[in-house]
Amino acid sequence: MANTPTLLDHFGRPMRRKELRQEVAAPTLGGVRSPITGYPGTELDPERLATILRAADQGDAISYLELAETVEERDPHYTGVIGTRRRSVSQIEITVEAGSDDPAHERHADQVREWLKRDELTDEIFDILDCIPKGFSFTEILWDTSMGQWEPNRLERRDPRWFRFDRNDLTTPMMLDDHGQEQAMPGGKFIYAQIKAKSGLPLRSGVSRLAMWGWLFKAYTTRDWAIFSQTYGQPLRLGKWGAGASETDKDTLFRAVAGIAGDCAAIIPESMTIEFVETGNVNATGQLYKDRVEFIDRQISKAVLGQTATTDADTGGLGSGKEHREVQEDIERADAKSLAAIINRDLVRPYIQLNHGPQKHYPRIKIERPEPEDVKALADCLGVLVPLGLKVKESEVRDKLNLAEPEAGDLILGQTAETLPNDAPDGQPKEPTSILKRFSAPFKRSDGFSGASGALQASTALSGQKIDPSPDDLLAEQVDDQAAPIIQAMIEQLEAMMDAAGSLPELREMWLAAYPDLDVSAFAEILAEAMTAAEAGGRAEVADG
Repeated sequence: MANTPTLLDHFGRPMRRKELRQEVAAPTLGGVRSPITGYPGTELDPERLATILRAADQGDAISYLELAETVEERDPHYTGVIGTRRRSVSQIEITVEAGSDDPAHERHADQVREWLKRDELTDEIFDILDCIPKGFSFTEILWDTSMGQWEPNRLERRDPRWFRFDRNDLTTPMMLDDHGQEQAMPGGKFIYAQIKAKSGLPLRSGVSRLAMWGWLFKAYTTRDWAIFSQTYGQPLRLGKWGAGASETDKDTLFRAVAGIAGDCAAIIPESMTIEFVETGNVNATGQLYKDRVEFIDRQISKAVLGQTATTDADTGGLGSGKEHREVQEDIERADAKSLAAIINRDLVRPYIQLNHGPQKHYPRIKIERPEPEDVKALADCLGVLVPLGLKVKESEVRDKLNLAEPEAGDLILGQTAETLPNDAPDGQPKEPTSILKRFSAPFKRSDGFSGASGALQASTALSGQKIDPSPDDLLAEQVDDQAAPIIQAMIEQLEAMMDAAGSLPELREMWLAAYPDLDVSAFAEILAEAMTAAEAGGRAEVADG
């Protein structure tokens, strides 16, 4: 143990194994870390809200964090959009990349992959993403060493009110001990997440600072709307008394009129009357409150999701629904990349260090939604480039198409591979062929000879019979020997253009531009000579009977 190297987290703080085995930030009802919260949102006004935010800017963030919770509880629209943003990331599949091709690093990656197969992980990531509304979040890692190795057993969200930021920079996170004193956080014990809505101090980077003002103004509007609906939404009850009515009669009439709204029943003398007078502008005035509330909701949607089309029933706005969705996806990708970096830094790295010691390379988790593959475009591209000699791994194509490798006994659609015309003997691998190999197949034989009769002589070799090559075979072999270097030079020229081209349209233009200068004269001469020789041979064969 004396030679065990000291492990440090990204803040340079030592990871002490004794501290890592303890739960250091558990809530205590009667202690410093009490789960009971205040409600600063009650009777909130602009002046008090400004005071709460100024106190947070100076490091006293308790009221700010409690108000952030209040806004999420009391504003259904804000709760919906902030929940959408957090859940969209927490449900994305997580993949792991090994630090290198080293077998040990591959084993480290497998260890992380196995740990990620946890049903609780989605909820734990959702809690970590509480940093989006508040600007930061703290999650305690509860390590399990019962099996002789270090493994994160649970990721417990901790109330951000139980933490502080160093008063010297208001950036370095600190935690409260059991006596309420600020102390450095133990290394390797917490996931400190920060996903900023804006640049600046953590206490000023959360979306909640924007939502608080919107919620305050909407609360005023909603209250006024409720008062208006109660006062003017119901008809005015007007009681009338006769000329000889006494004070007792008037009191009776007033109690009757006042009781109609709540009791919906009253008794009055026959000489008295009650009229119900309805206001004529209920709809016009009520629409004003509705428009104001919906306007504030749209601003909140923009602040959280970057758009309104996926949350508000708006038509005819700027941009289409598809474009708005793309904006939301951009934010989702940014959140996912930031979260992956945080987990790699605060969880994966200590996880590997505690089990295997410091490493030069560590596994990396990636949180990203798979991009849909354009199968038709991929197939068209491969159909053009592969026959021209482009070498592509079959495994890469299968990965892009999300297709598994066939196993023994599986029913295969179509043919597994085209083979050369001269199929290999049973038990020997049959090599897939391309257009180039198909072209050269008549001239290349599997028995070591060249010539168009290669397939015939290969089959006769298998049967044990020997057949002398015909004049046609000899002529084809001679053409093959002379034409092969010329064809190879042409193919190399086309392959050079393929390497230089950045896209299929560019490759097409390069080929069209180069076609007039493509030298095929030598190949044409060989074919002409071969045709002349074949014609002469045919004439001689006819003359010989």
